[in-house]
Amino acid sequence: MRCSKQNRMRPDNRLIAMILATILTSGLSGLALGQSSSFPVGARNFINASKLSMPRSPVTGSGPSSGSGRRSQNASVSGSTPAAIFSTRIIQPGNPLVGITAEEFERFRLGLEDFSEVENAAEGLGPAYNGTGCSACHNSPAIGGISPVSEVRAGRLDEEGNFEVLGGSTLFQIFSIPNHACQPIIPPEANVIAKRVPIPLFGAGLIEAIADETIVDLEDPDDHDNDGISGRAARIIDVATGRERIGRFGWKAQHATLLAFGADAYRNEMGITNDLFMKEIAPGVDPETLAFCDLRPDPEDGPDPVTGLRGIDNFEAFMKFLAPIGKELLTEEATWGEQLFSLLGCVACHVPVLRTAPTENRIFSEREVPLFSDLLLHDVGTGDGIAQEAALPNEIRTPSLWGLRLRRPLLHDGSAATPEQAIRAHKSEAEAARKGFEDLSEQEQMALLAFLDSL
Repeated sequence: MRCSKQNRMRPDNRLIAMILATILTSGLSGLALGQSSSFPVGARNFINASKLSMPRSPVTGSGPSSGSGRRSQNASVSGSTPAAIFSTRIIQPGNPLVGITAEEFERFRLGLEDFSEVENAAEGLGPAYNGTGCSACHNSPAIGGISPVSEVRAGRLDEEGNFEVLGGSTLFQIFSIPNHACQPIIPPEANVIAKRVPIPLFGAGLIEAIADETIVDLEDPDDHDNDGISGRAARIIDVATGRERIGRFGWKAQHATLLAFGADAYRNEMGITNDLFMKEIAPGVDPETLAFCDLRPDPEDGPDPVTGLRGIDNFEAFMKFLAPIGKELLTEEATWGEQLFSLLGCVACHVPVLRTAPTENRIFSEREVPLFSDLLLHDVGTGDGIAQEAALPNEIRTPSLWGLRLRRPLLHDGSAATPEQAIRAHKSEAEAARKGFEDLSEQEQMALLAFLDSL
């Protein structure tokens, strides 16, 4: 993160932010739908040039309800159709949340700028890294999404099944800066090697706003209800606050806050140290060699001289205000598939809607979040064999399904090309649901897949 960037809060930028935020909250449905409007041509052209189509203010909607899985009586878990804020006819992928203020839009814009920046070694990139910018991995179908690239994790399982970290980290970065003296090398004693693809960030601020207690109330680690499902909450220590929290970000639910999640990726994926993660990592490289390869003193992410914001602050703001991808209108076939999805018990883990906690910011307060996840750790036969934070080697956090139709590949390692392949890979806790899908008629299977393709 360059600390010398200037003019991030220039008066003209503030004016633009105020204009765009006004559009965000003005209810211009014609503009959001690509129709003509009475707004000045210059403003419309600016919106088109910035690729941020401005959505309407949220309105309360209604529709067919979906099953809410276990603990459905919890006031923070809902099965009702979410408000129109999530309609894809209004919000395009990569746009900010509806109704944010001018100041919040400016924070979103600065975050998008830094999220899209390409770093170099002089700015702190490396010595070991996986990408030169956040958007190198999060770019499809828009900035904040996914990409086909994957990171590599490795470790060792002993004869008793205990996981051992090798070289101080399970992450082995793919690239290193010249002369490559600090290139991580997977040691020969590693007997577990796994790949992980990026997770989309759309709607991440709403997920962060879900109370820890809401997630905890969904867990049933000892399967007391005898449904064969034993998800558990990931209890982790948030590095930003030092407090115990419930993890929800990352394939292993290893982070509870967007600040920590972004800071972790900044150090791990780009090699840029920061106030939360102060030390470089390059497994297998001795400290003296690592210090020789590192071109800048740590932490490398410092506050901007104009805004006072660190790179990790800007990443947090971008992810916080990034809107989710809405669900398409259901066809008759997809409506039938939604019912089958519930009847097969898929909603036990892929809980259709959770609810955010009360907060002073109305954008995040008591909102329905149709993410299709319980945010718990489960063993569904697709674990990567890597233990991390609270997660055991065989556990994976239930991936959210919103925006699924725009996401490929699937599963943590990208091994599934289609939702059907992902379903057929489910085992263990998801064995009954998978068998239920396999027992459906071809027409019923197509209906369920049509529903998933609407998300």
